[in-house]
Amino acid sequence: MRLVKSKLWRPLDSGIVECLVCERRCIIKPGFRGVCRNYVNFNGELIHIGYGRLSAIESRPIEIKPLFHYWPNSTALTYSNYGCNFYCPWCQNDNLSFSEPREEYSVIPPEELVNLALRYGDDGLSASFNEPTVNYDYVLEASIIAIKKGLYSMMVTNGYLTVNAVKNLVEASVDGWSIDIKGCPKMRRALASIDHSIIYRNSKFILDSGGHVELVYLMVTNTNDFEECIDWIIDMHLDKLGPEVPLHINRYYPAHIWKEPPTPISKLLEAREKALREGVKYVYVGNVHDPKLESTYCPYCKKILIERRNYRVTAFLLERVGDKWRCPRCSHVIPIRGEYIAWKTMWS
Repeated sequence: MRLVKSKLWRPLDSGIVECLVCERRCIIKPGFRGVCRNYVNFNGELIHIGYGRLSAIESRPIEIKPLFHYWPNSTALTYSNYGCNFYCPWCQNDNLSFSEPREEYSVIPPEELVNLALRYGDDGLSASFNEPTVNYDYVLEASIIAIKKGLYSMMVTNGYLTVNAVKNLVEASVDGWSIDIKGCPKMRRALASIDHSIIYRNSKFILDSGGHVELVYLMVTNTNDFEECIDWIIDMHLDKLGPEVPLHINRYYPAHIWKEPPTPISKLLEAREKALREGVKYVYVGNVHDPKLESTYCPYCKKILIERRNYRVTAFLLERVGDKWRCPRCSHVIPIRGEYIAWKTMWS
């Protein structure tokens, strides 16, 4: 077994350790693992047993994350390992998230991952598929190497990290964050013990540190789709993050053990209209494959600025003025991180 000591933990009495990677803050006895199954107490030290044991590596469009205001039309080498610190009953990657890393699985060094991204012609790295938090030490090191090679680094995450973990990742140049909204305080059918405000605390920290955040609300039928929950999500978004941060409202489909029917389109559109009416400037509806609901419009003059189809940019009409992207009709500044990769017109 390759022993990679975690960077975030503290010793307690009797050889017990506390993991400080995510907000579960698991108290782990010698010989045992935390909830995510990736961190083990080995002789009184926290070892990242899942380090580098990757379950998937694939080039994918940034729009599929979804990130719509970050390096438009780029591709990221997307990688994952095993396990999760949440166990959502509707998980769409349960074959990975409900598994655990095993000692016999081979380790791919972060240097090799970055070189693979360069060889494939990708623009960055994306930690995704399962929850990247459980692969924290590996993501951290891969990101440090990636930025030195001219690649960006981003995460698709439930955002349930400690502030120190977020701080270290931001300092390692993880500047793109697609953060899932699992629900709200009044949700009871699933994830009732989770403090849903944590993601807003962390999102604000990332924004204040110069990073880019987009929130993704999977609206699960008869679970987190009631009016009070929708209102709480919109209020938290505006109060903590502001109107410029994009909000994606995505359609749920039955997966894993959750058999509720798909989210009604009408409910998604009602939530979108409410968010826009309350002041969120960029609201998208995903998993319905409607270009009108996935395209970017100027919040002031309503001109279409970025058209998307099948997770690719098919029209990019913004004008670059200095370091800003502006609407060509009214000159309103549109928040876009990174460059538009004009030549990538096909699925990579």
